[in-house]
Amino acid sequence: MLALDQESELQEFCTALNPGRTAEFMEGLDDSDVWRVLQFAQSDRRAEIFGHFDEERQLAMLACEPPVETAKLIEEIPADDRVDLIQGLPTETVDEILPLLPVSERRDIERLRSYPEGTAGALMTTEVAKLAEKLTVGQAFDELAGIARSLETIYYLYIVDDHNLLRGIVSTRQLVSSLNDRSLTLGELMETDVVTALAGEDQESVAETVERFNLLAIPVIDSGRQMLGIITHDDVIDVVREELTEDAQRIAAVEPFDDDFLRIGLAVLSYKRGLWLTILFFAALLTAFALRHYEDELAVHAWLVWFIPLIISSGGNSGSQSATLVITAMTGGEVELTDLPKVLGRELGVSLMLGGFLSAIGFFVALFVAPSAVAALVIPLTLLSVIVCGCLCGVTLPILFKRLGLDPALMSNPFVAGIVDILGIVIYINVARIVLG
Repeated sequence: MLALDQESELQEFCTALNPGRTAEFMEGLDDSDVWRVLQFAQSDRRAEIFGHFDEERQLAMLACEPPVETAKLIEEIPADDRVDLIQGLPTETVDEILPLLPVSERRDIERLRSYPEGTAGALMTTEVAKLAEKLTVGQAFDELAGIARSLETIYYLYIVDDHNLLRGIVSTRQLVSSLNDRSLTLGELMETDVVTALAGEDQESVAETVERFNLLAIPVIDSGRQMLGIITHDDVIDVVREELTEDAQRIAAVEPFDDDFLRIGLAVLSYKRGLWLTILFFAALLTAFALRHYEDELAVHAWLVWFIPLIISSGGNSGSQSATLVITAMTGGEVELTDLPKVLGRELGVSLMLGGFLSAIGFFVALFVAPSAVAALVIPLTLLSVIVCGCLCGVTLPILFKRLGLDPALMSNPFVAGIVDILGIVIYINVARIVLG
């Protein structure tokens, strides 16, 4: 269609399909060809299709097109996505685009850019259905008919007074069900107990609130209860995905990435992985020093050396399991700081059962290696002690980090395993000293 300049067919292509499908069909085109196709769509439809490309490709297209055309497209993009795009463009390109936008849009962009990254203010959109509390149901419908196209969502209607202070909320379901009494005012219909987020609130806290109350959108206000905007559920999903990715990377002892895995530079990737690897390297050195300290005992009872990998891996693996489970539970809001005694009690019971089972297997194997049945008791006693120690460390350390105001995911699996490795060696040798004299 591009080669033959089939204008009507290209227009139909841009309107007949879901915008996401339209973008998907164009994945194989060059950026310049994608931009040509987009010119055959209406301005609002063009912004919808454009929004389904990944951010890297969006920025590549905008960087190559004239500022006038870029400004027309940016004007149609939802406010929150628009700001994210502009922040990814070079400064000189932004300086060319902003003067071409309407004054109101430019002010809106500058205001949203002023909020720190990772806060509710930076995440919100200002395209919100705000209505006066004195409007009747009939007047509210007329008002919505005029502004609906410019709104990102109308699941909720936010009721404000003459000073833009948030007074209450009316769902569109409530509004439609009140059509039989069109004289009823929004002030009479609204719910005043509104769940809100402050502009400076951390985005992870906002996501937890939306999840807890099962909201489709949450209003953002300032300290004076001025209505600033809303955060919609699709943005909350992005936050949850981002936070889960960061936690997963920290659990693996990797500093969270600022970019996609395949796009991050090798030097930056090496640094983010090497930072914790270096810390863990020195933790492993402590294990080596512990072994060096007990070399006399190991020289006399050489068969004990054969079980060292079994001992430290059992403790490290059990600690890593416990740490992962408690970090996940804390992230999901299932475990609070006050739950530590209950968590420790449960983990003690589980560790005794797991330790008892693995100790029985270890004792059976040790009977074929140890000089006597009494000497073989070193292995099951050590396994039971190390597994209990590993499980208790695995749940205690993340909760302790949380109490200190740090991210519990920082107490990563390798870090817990490194600590338990050292404790495992100490426990192993001291159990051997007691049993073997």
